[in-house]
Parts: sequence; C-alpha cells; structure tokens
Amino acid sequence: MKLKVKSALISVSNKENLISILKVLKKFNINIISSGGTYASIKKLGYECIELSKYTGFKEMLDGRVKTLHPKIHAGILHDRKNKKHKSEMSKQNFPDIDLIIVNFYPFQKIVTNTKNPKKIIENIDIGGPTMVRAAAKNFKNVTIITNIDDYKFLIKELEAFKGKTSLKFRELMSSKAFGLTAYYDAMIANWFNRKLKIEFPERKTIFGRKLHKLRYGENPHQQSSIYVSDYEDKQLGFTQIHGKELSYNNYNDMFASLQILDTLKKKSATVIIKHANPCGVSENKIPLVSFKNAYASDPISAFGGVIACNYKIDKRIASEINKNFLEVILAKSFDKEALNILRKKKNLRIINITNFKLKNLSSIKSFDGSFLLQSKDNIVIDEKKLKCVTNLKPNKKEIAEMQFAFNVCKHVKSNSIVLSNNFSTIGIGAGQPSRLDSCKLAVQKARQFQSSKIKNSIAASDAFFPFADGINVLIKAGVKTIIQPGGSIRDQEIINLANKAKIKMLFANIRHFNH
Repeated sequence: MKLKVKSALISVSNKENLISILKVLKKFNINIISSGGTYASIKKLGYECIELSKYTGFKEMLDGRVKTLHPKIHAGILHDRKNKKHKSEMSKQNFPDIDLIIVNFYPFQKIVTNTKNPKKIIENIDIGGPTMVRAAAKNFKNVTIITNIDDYKFLIKELEAFKGKTSLKFRELMSSKAFGLTAYYDAMIANWFNRKLKIEFPERKTIFGRKLHKLRYGENPHQQSSIYVSDYEDKQLGFTQIHGKELSYNNYNDMFASLQILDTLKKKSATVIIKHANPCGVSENKIPLVSFKNAYASDPISAFGGVIACNYKIDKRIASEINKNFLEVILAKSFDKEALNILRKKKNLRIINITNFKLKNLSSIKSFDGSFLLQSKDNIVIDEKKLKCVTNLKPNKKEIAEMQFAFNVCKHVKSNSIVLSNNFSTIGIGAGQPSRLDSCKLAVQKARQFQSSKIKNSIAASDAFFPFADGINVLIKAGVKTIIQPGGSIRDQEIINLANKAKIKMLFANIRHFNH
C-alpha cells in the first residue's frame, strides 16, 4: 500500500546532508514542520518551513525539554487513517496528518565520550525524539520514519519512484530500524547508569551494538557473520588496518585473543602468536627481535597461518623474519617505512596498527540460544598474599617472576592448560585437553619437538590443580624444576611429597584460571 506524503516533521541534531532531503520534499510539495536548530538550518538553506511552536500554538518550555511532546504532534503521527473514530476525533481537534518523521537524537554517546560531567550527560538524554520515533514506528502502516542519515538516499529513491508516495514494505523496514535505534539508545543510557552506580549484574541486562562490517562468512563458509561494536565510540575498534585482505571472523577472533594476552605483558617487548584463539608462542625480552624469534620458536608449525601481536614497533629486521613465514595477521605498535615495504610484498597479509588501541576489560559474555552467561574478566594473575611455597626448596625472585609469566599465559590457554617456559618464553603449551595428564604430555611433546635444549630446569604452570600425581610426574621426568599451580586437590600432599622427592620447587597460587 503506497501512501502520499503530505507533511513531514524534521528534528535532527546532525544536519549533515539535510539539503538532499529538502530538495525532494519541495519537489513533491511536502510541507515541513520543524523547531530550534533544525528550523534555523532549513530556513538558512532557503526552504520554507513551519516553526513547531506556531504549528502547535504552544511555545516550547523548560529549556527545550518540552517542545515535540504535544497532542497535535503525536495524534498527527499515531492516528489510524482508516479508523473512522480516529478520523472524527482528528477532525474535531483540527489536527492534520503527519506522514513523515525525520529524526536523529541528542548525541548522548558523543557527550559520554567527551565528558564525565553527569549533569551534561543527563541533559543529552533525548526524550522527545525517541518518543516521536516510537510513535511513528508503531504506526508504520500510515507513517514513514527515518532515523539514519544513511537512509536519506533510500527515502529519496522511494519518493522519486512513487511520485511523492512511500510503500508499505519501505515503511515497515524503516520501522524495524527505528525500534532498533531506540533500543540501542536506551541500552546505552542504561549501561551508563549501571557503570556510574557500579552495578555489574543488573536485573535486566541490555547489550548494545552497532554493525561495523558484514564479514564474508563466519567460522566456516556456510555461516553468516558480522562484527559489531559495543561501545560509545561505535565507529571503530581502536586499531587500523593498513594493508591486506579483508579481515575474517576467525581473524578477529584470533586478534582479540592476542590483544587480551598482549595487554597483560607490559614490562618488556612482548610477542604473542595465536592459532585458533590459543597461544602457541609467547615471549618477553628487552630486545624486540629476540622476543619475536623466541615466540616463533615455541611452536613454528602451529604458528603457520597464525596471528602475531607485538607491543613494539616493527623494523626492517623483524619484518624480514615475518616474511619468512606464512601468517594471516600482524598487529604492532606502528611499523617503520622499510618494514612496511617488506611486509607489503605479501599482498594478503593483514597489517594492523594498534598504537591507539586500549583494552577496556569489560565483562565477558557467552551466549547460547536464548540465554547468555555474563562474568567479570579474569584480570588477576596471582595474589601475593595467597601465594605459598609448599616444597622444601624455595624459588628465588627471578623464578617467581617467571612463574608469574607462565601462569599469566596459562590463564589465556583453553582449559585444561599446561604451559612450559624458559627465560620468559613459552617452550611448550598443552591446550584444551579434557585430561590434565594429556595437557602435560602435549606440552612436553611440543617442547621436545622444538625446544628440547630448554626443557631442563624449565618452569611449568597449570591453570587448575592436579587431581593426581601422574601429570606432575610427566613434567618432572621431562626436566621441569619449578611448578606453579592453584592447589586444592585432595591429593595435594601426595603431589607435594613427589615434588620434594624429585627436589623441585612448587608454589600454590590458590587462584584458578579456567578458560573454557
């Protein structure tokens, strides 16, 4: 059902591209109602417009808080054009139809990112705009609602195609977008209040997100996928792609895993290599090139086709090392000119600059069908007050520091996880095994395959306690001399006795780091 647009109400904070709409409205003799800054802009552009206060006969009040909240406006939007009673009531009140609403809201999210002043933020919570939008969206059978500047071109196309009319299909599509916007807007406000009041788990949790890109596919080619930004700065992710193919779902997943780990490594030059969201190589060293080489040496086979994240600038020497291997993505804190020239020789390599990226450490969410789990991030590595040496031999400060490094990596590896490290570089990682014994065997196997000379006197970290002595036994026989684990097993004493007999050092962190 196509309906003629006779009158339009325009109220926009963002005046961009307004003239394109005004031209088509004038072409089809559509009357315009507006107020405030929008009214002034329309007049300045040389187009006729009825001021809202003259239209309603009611002057806006309360510093503009009340202007569109008027029966003449909302009746004009909400009434059913085919309902005889509605038509009669509208006629008695002499209220004309309003057929088109073009609205965007007060820039709440922009204000939130630019100030911490609660009064200013609250003043930028739009009331009249969302109320009009909801009214028009509800009555889409009779009214067209436009809430996005990007949809101006589609409205123009619609009016041109149908000579000043809009189709029901178009109105319903715009209605769905409008309700999406009001839900998004209210969710941002609700989340701001929750943060302000430090309410981490509210009774009703709303998650807002703006689509950044439609991706080629999801984890597999038969799955569809898009990436959304759930932040007040919702038009970018904080990092910049400067070369390479379009990022895929799996690329993003691995990148997020790498950035999560990289954020915890701040003392020295750090390199993180990720494959299928699991670290296969992590290293810290004061020399960036050494950090890169050590991380790669941890498991070069798994690193094939992986994602590398670095907290340092990539120079010519490191770029040359990178180009010896096949990688999907390289993230770093800038690249020098020579390095970029080398890396760009691989046309598909995605090069990402993370100079301006900052991890906000928001809540962790996992969804399933019609439900989701919400938890705070695992931001603790060890609590020194809970840390306890349970063996006769005690670790020194350097060993404790390296135990913390290994335990930190361990908490980012899929459970069950075992991490072997030597000199602040991983040398073997056992990830995602249903049995902790199998994770121990896998970590040792990896270390023997690629870093056999470094197993002796290495450090092992376990994300959870050892339920039996068998896993510890595998590590001891391989050459591990220091172990950090949470403790808490009913067989802890048996395991401590084994450690003392083997003359190794063991710390109980009394903190578990499951990562499922």
